[in-house]
Amino acid sequence: MDDLGHMTDDAVLERLGTRLSRFRLDRNLTQADLAVEAGVHKNTVFRLEAGGSTQLKNLVRVLRVLGLLDRLDAVVPEPVPSPLRQLEELERQRTRAVSKADKEREPSGSEWSWGDDKDNASDRFAGPDDGPDAGQATEGEP
Repeated sequence: MDDLGHMTDDAVLERLGTRLSRFRLDRNLTQADLAVEAGVHKNTVFRLEAGGSTQLKNLVRVLRVLGLLDRLDAVVPEPVPSPLRQLEELERQRTRAVSKADKEREPSGSEWSWGDDKDNASDRFAGPDDGPDAGQATEGEP
């Protein structure tokens, strides 16, 4: 088997067409029969087998009739996530279920929301100039 990567596009299409023709003949179908079953024009089947251009939808229809559609997974496999993405997914997976007792112990309104800590905000974020004496002049200062 030749390396398809080194072949021209036309050569690859010609090889594909030859293989489609062989599968059609192995199923004892004429081009006209295949076209009718696939719901395409006979010229479309002729073009495919000759290595010509056609719509991808027509190729899918012909592959379906020839019983080759499931082989597309070998041509374009499902992408595999990168090892880093797989590791991230593993870390996100739950490691244990939450028991009913744990759920009952959780207070229903325990989630924090904006504004819950308004009264204490000034105490927590007070800087050296924000104390109760802020704004008052000390001795020796203007």
